[in-house]
Amino acid sequence: MAQEQTEAGAPDSTAVRTALWRALHLEVDPPPHVLADEIGLRLAAPGDGWRDRPDMDPRATSAFRAAMVARARFIEDLVAEQAASGVTQYVILGAGLDTFAQREPELAARLRIFEVDRHEPQLWKRRRLLELGYGLPDRLHLVPVDFEAGEDWLDRLTDAGFDPGQPAVIASTGVTMYLTKEATVATLRQTAGLAPGSTLAMTFLLPAELVDAADRHGLRRSEEGARASGTPFISFYSPQEMLATAREAGFADVRHISGAALGERYFASRTDGLRPSTGEDFLVATV
Repeated sequence: MAQEQTEAGAPDSTAVRTALWRALHLEVDPPPHVLADEIGLRLAAPGDGWRDRPDMDPRATSAFRAAMVARARFIEDLVAEQAASGVTQYVILGAGLDTFAQREPELAARLRIFEVDRHEPQLWKRRRLLELGYGLPDRLHLVPVDFEAGEDWLDRLTDAGFDPGQPAVIASTGVTMYLTKEATVATLRQTAGLAPGSTLAMTFLLPAELVDAADRHGLRRSEEGARASGTPFISFYSPQEMLATAREAGFADVRHISGAALGERYFASRTDGLRPSTGEDFLVATV
């Protein structure tokens, strides 16, 4: 039985699935690879049969796999761009099995990285990093936040050494669909109050009628799977709604980056037909 199913405190199935898709990209898709991440697979340690899972079918789930590596690559390109401009803080909300700090040591050495997640998965990840020999360098801070108890993630960040007076990159991917719109507004307002020059990159799901017809079946299956696992999708946004919400929260500059645009950016030159599914877009907002 897979480790994520048996070990107390392990990351949820969504985080594990994302890590496995990223590893599968290297195994079944030919170069050039959009993202090279085998470390998440090592952390998850799912067992020998993980490739036989229905949600790992190389053909049936190729568009989802491509979407996961595209959004991760977009975030990391943004971080590199901002670091080149002098930003030294990087915050990952809902970090899951993110492995940026381990995969990009040269860039990570120029940053203070804060991974925010629930208490139990953070303890689990800390132990796995130590077991695998990656350690916990001073630049990496695993910040546990008890969201159910109402803990404030920005307060916990500050306690961990984050400087709200200095600009930062804040990433939130694959989170907003599980939150009420009120909770997302609260996050936007907190982030808009950070130092000038801070940038938020946040994904959001489109309503079904705005998703390409070819991808609607996949979206319905994702919704059904999320509901069955006890974490239903509860919030969807049109790009116009998300941009307006960010402006009202206090951001000076807001942009919409579509999933199709990521496909053009990272997959246009491919000859194997690999393309990301549509339905999840980015808000990029700057203070």
